[in-house]
Parts: sequence; structure tokens; C-alpha cells
Amino acid sequence: MSDSQDGTRTIKVDYLARVEGEGAMYIKIRNNALEDVKLKIFEPPRFFEALLRGRDFREAPDITSRICGICPVAYQMSAIHAMEDLCGVRVQGALRELRRLFYCGEWISSHTLHIYMLHAPDFLGYPSAVEMAKDHPEAVERGLALKKIGNDIMNLVSGREIHPVNAKVGGFYRAPARSELSALREKLLHARELALQTVEWTGTLDFPEFQQDYTFVALRHGNEYPMNEGRIVSNRGLDIPVSAYDEHFEEQHVDYTNALHCVMKPEGSSYHVGPMARYALNFDQLPSDIQGAAKAAGLGSVCTNPFQSISVRAVEVLYAVDEALRIIETYAPPEESSIIVEPKAGTGYAATEAPRGLLFHRYTIDDDGIIKDANIVPPTSQNQKMIEDDLRSFVSTCLDKTDDEIQYLSEQAIRNYDPCISCATHFLKLEIDRE
Repeated sequence: MSDSQDGTRTIKVDYLARVEGEGAMYIKIRNNALEDVKLKIFEPPRFFEALLRGRDFREAPDITSRICGICPVAYQMSAIHAMEDLCGVRVQGALRELRRLFYCGEWISSHTLHIYMLHAPDFLGYPSAVEMAKDHPEAVERGLALKKIGNDIMNLVSGREIHPVNAKVGGFYRAPARSELSALREKLLHARELALQTVEWTGTLDFPEFQQDYTFVALRHGNEYPMNEGRIVSNRGLDIPVSAYDEHFEEQHVDYTNALHCVMKPEGSSYHVGPMARYALNFDQLPSDIQGAAKAAGLGSVCTNPFQSISVRAVEVLYAVDEALRIIETYAPPEESSIIVEPKAGTGYAATEAPRGLLFHRYTIDDDGIIKDANIVPPTSQNQKMIEDDLRSFVSTCLDKTDDEIQYLSEQAIRNYDPCISCATHFLKLEIDRE
């Protein structure tokens, strides 16, 4: 921190741990009023969409799973669903259930990592989970145990938990035997106890008073809490098929960041995707006992305090554990591990619910199955403008605090979204100008 002669105060934090990727935040305060907020993503683009062009459509799932080491299932399954949509194929029965189980594993693993290792230290006053573990070993152990169970599911269904290799267009290369899935049952019964404790524990945290009037956007499915399929809906009346995504949303270049901002048409407004959006738009799809656990933790049927997103994530972990148990207990192996998918020229669309929110994929291929065009819109791109809006509102309420306090609270506000800027470890370089 340095004070210049003209009264401008600048605070720089080169790296912030506990989020994925690298970027910077700029806050300008003039005459004790917030003048500007910018969330700058300076990590260089990786050109995955360009890399996909010219490749066989069957290669897309394995290539896109490399986009993120934290949520590879979401990228892989979105690519698979888009290619099947394009080719007119719909996977049902046991294969669909296996895909849902696959997603449960990722939700459990990713959410638990965020809850215990990345976000909880903020509420308990620690710089990292390592320091937190010294005083709260039982919490960290609970988080590690839950994360491992999520990893075990992904390992069993698709070979490994990071950049999985068993899923393919049309199904899987190999479907597990019933006995293999049954071996997970006792672990999942234990996981349910841990997940319920997690919901209860997050409800005891001290949350800042901060409510936002969000436009929530998420998938909505007729008879299940959404993971792989559904229509895109909002709390403002939007209800569209995934194929109409481009008609209602657009990515915009912003001069101070390498990441695109995705906004709603026609007004270019921000919107919120992720656990809070899913929860608000699909609360009625949660079993009654999970609804009860959520309410006991201080949540209503809609949560508009982003700091309480840690509790919403915990509720989704509990749901994912229960859903995994249901699938395992009713699983009957499919006769074939996949169905044949023949390419045809056209454009296919898919959206799935990554742990961090709605993930959209669009692909165009030719008659030979060669990818001619690809577009991938990740959750953090959709939330980036919303994060800035949160910061404008939240920082305005604490301008009387010191720069160090504003920095700490701003970092926590960003971590509410668990932003996945890349697969790196560090994220924030903070600069505050005061005049």
C-alpha cells in the first residue's frame, strides 16, 4: 500500500489463492464514493474453440474435458450432448442414469473443494485451509472425505477423476457392472452423514447482510433437479430450448479483460448462473427432507445473499449424494455400453449445469463429422459482469473501512462465485485508487 502526494491510494495484491486462474481487480474511490470497479482477466486465451475446428466430432469430448481440471465432466458431457443433439440421437435408460451419476461425482467433489478449502477460511478468518485445519481439523477432514467420495464415483464411471476417459458420444466405452457400483453404497451412506453435517455447519457461519435482486438463469427439467438436460429458464419469465440460447444471450468483448462478458439481449444486462440460480429455479425438485435441511440452515426457497451460496452448495452436495445412492440402488447394466452415432451435417446445441453454473456448447459439423465451428460459453464468463455488479453494490456499503478491510471483503465477495478463470491456482491482483 502506498500513498501518493495527490491523495490517490493504491493497493496491490499480486496473487490471491483459493480461486482458479489469474486476473486483477481495480477499484477506484473518489471523494469517499465508489467510482469504478473492473474485474480484469489477464490470463492469455487458450483457443480451445479454434483447436476443435477440423477435428472429428468424436474427439470433442476428450478435448473439451481438458479445459478444466476441476469440472472436466461438465465440459465433456456438454460436448457429448451437443453432438448427439446434432446427430438426432437421444440416450436413455441405464446410460442416461450413468451420466447423471457421473455428474453427481463432480458436483460432490467440486462443491466440497470450494466449501471447505476455498471459501470457509474467509468466514472463519484464516488465509488458507492449511491454517484453518490447525483449529478446525474435523471440518477439513470432513471436506477431504467428501471430496474423495466424489472422486471415487468419477474414477469408477469414467476411469479417473481429472480429464476422464470413459465417456463418449453415444454412451461410454465401458459400462460398470452392478457389483462395482454397489461397492460404493457404504461410502455414500457415510457421505450422506457428512453432507448433512456440512449443510448444518455452513448454516452456523456469520454472513454479511447483503441482498441482491438477481436475474437467475438455469436449466429446468420437468421431473428432476437439473444436471444434464432441461430448458433454459429465468425468474423473469424466460423459458427457451437450449437451441435458442444465442437469440437471448451474447458474448461481448471488454477492453480491460481477456475473458468475454456474456449478457442478456437486448439490453445487455448481467445475470446470475450457478448453485443459487439452480436452487431458486428448482427448489420444488428437491426432496422434502433436503428442503427441510436447507431451511434449518437458514435458507428459504430462494437465496439472494451471495455469501450464503456456501450453504446452497452444501445443499447440492447432499442432493448429489442422495441421487448417487438412488442410481446405484436401481442400476441395471445396459446391454451395450454405447449406441452408434453417425455424423450428419448440421448444428447441435447443449447446456448442462457445471458446478459453477450453466455451460453452453454449440457445434457445427459437415457430413463427414468434421467440426467446422465451435462455441463454448463457460459459467464464469456469464457471471463476470454479475460479479462486478455485486462488487459495486457491496463495496459501496463499506467505504468507511480501511483499504485492507475492503480488499479482504472484496476477495470474499468474488469467491462467492467460485470463479473458474482457468485451472491455475491464483487469481486476484487488487488495485484500489482513492482520491
